[in-house]
Amino acid sequence: MVTTMRPIDMLYEKLGDKIAENVPLAPYTSARIGGPADIFIVADTSAELARIVNWLWKYEIPYVILGGGSNVLISDKGVRGAVILNRAKGVKFHEGEHPSVTAESGVVFSNLANRCAAKGLAGLEWAATVPGTIGGAVVGNAGAFGGDMAGNLISAELLTEHGKVLYTVEQMGYGYRTSALKRGEVKAVVLSVELALKNSTREEVTVKIQQFRAHRKATQPPGASMGSMFKNPPGDYAGRLIEAAGLKGARIGNAEISPLHANFFINHADTKAEDIRALIELAQKTVKEKLGVELELEIELIGEWNV
Repeated sequence: MVTTMRPIDMLYEKLGDKIAENVPLAPYTSARIGGPADIFIVADTSAELARIVNWLWKYEIPYVILGGGSNVLISDKGVRGAVILNRAKGVKFHEGEHPSVTAESGVVFSNLANRCAAKGLAGLEWAATVPGTIGGAVVGNAGAFGGDMAGNLISAELLTEHGKVLYTVEQMGYGYRTSALKRGEVKAVVLSVELALKNSTREEVTVKIQQFRAHRKATQPPGASMGSMFKNPPGDYAGRLIEAAGLKGARIGNAEISPLHANFFINHADTKAEDIRALIELAQKTVKEKLGVELELEIELIGEWNV
C-alpha cells in the first residue's frame, strides 16, 4: 500500500519546529484582530525566509507574509494555507561620503530610523513614526511627512520563482502607496533593501524625529488600529471626507471611526473583523453618496471573508 505525504507533512520534514498549526493571528497585528492561520511559520533571517517561500511554492501552498502586522485586516475566519511571520532583522551600515544601510525585510522601520539617528545619519526621519517592517514599506511605498520609500530606495533584493534578483527603484514601479509588487505585476518576496542616507549629526536627526513624533501623537489616535484606512484622494484627505460625511465617532460593535482622526478605525477590545469591514463599507458608501468621492483602501484585507 502506497501512502503519499501531505504537503504539511513535507513542510514539517523540511522546516521542523519552525511550523505550528491553527495559530491565532490577532496578537501579530497592530489592530489586535484576526482568526487563525492553518499553518504558521517563523522566518528569522532573509535566507530562511527564501527557503520557506521556495518550499511553499514547490508544494503549491498559498501563503501570506506578516511583518509588523500594520495596514492589514485579517478576517475572523483566519487564513487558509500558510502565514510566514517575518523576523529577518539583519542590518548593515555603509558609512562614508554617500552613506547607506542594508536591512532585511523583517526589520521594524521605526527602529531602523532610530538606529540611523544614533549614528548621525539622516534621510529616514520620516520613517520614525511609520508602523510595520521594511518589507511592507517596500511593497506599499510607505511614506510620511513628505518622505517615502521611493525617495530612499537604492535597490531591493527580491526572491522570484527563478531565484534572487536585484531591483532598482525604477523597476519597482512606485506610485502613491503602490508598487509593481503590490499591483501583482511582479511575483516576488522582498528579502532585503539598500536605502540611501545622508551624513548629519545625531542631535539634528533626533530633533527632527522628535518633531515628527509630537505631530503624529497630537493628530493620530492611540489604541489598536490598522493605521490609515483609506488612501488620500488627489488634492484631499480621506479623514476630512469621512468627517464631512458625519461619520466621526460612528461605531459598529466595538469598532469605532476615531473621533480624533476619521481615517483611523479603532478596536475597543474584542472587535470582530466583520465589524471593521462593515464600518469600511459604511464610510465608502456614505462618502460616495454625500460627496461623490470613492475612497480606496490603503489597508489590505487578508484571509477568508464572507462574500
